[in-house]
Amino acid sequence: MGLEKVLAISGKPGLYKLVTQTRGGFVAESLMDGKRLSISLQNNVSVLSEIAIYTLTEEVPLYKVLAKIKEKENSQPSSVGPKDGKDKLEEYFFDVLPDYDEDRVYASDIKKVLQWYNLLQKHDMLDLLDEEDKAPASEEEE
Repeated sequence: MGLEKVLAISGKPGLYKLVTQTRGGFVAESLMDGKRLSISLQNNVSVLSEIAIYTLTEEVPLYKVLAKIKEKENSQPSSVGPKDGKDKLEEYFFDVLPDYDEDRVYASDIKKVLQWYNLLQKHDMLDLLDEEDKAPASEEEE
């Protein structure tokens, strides 16, 4: 399983693992409590492998940002919590991604990235980040 099977569902906390597709949507399992729920196609769902963070020069895929956090923290939970103050969150994120765009990446985005990292770390899913790096770059232009 790669990050293309890990979902963020708008209006619902945490991350979800795609279990199966149904006629009207799909079934997802919460990484927070293990509960399964049926998600319709009307819900706003983001696949982690498709999310990127704005920098001053480009958009960096989320898995690369999470991999930098993993490297900084030696695969341990983040040293800065999602509930820490705005200044502390921004300082931490600046260490991880020095050229992130402060005008387009808000403290709430940093909180979400840290929450997601900690959830993946808690469930021993950080190895998925290595799989993303090794995935063939089929979408690159030739």
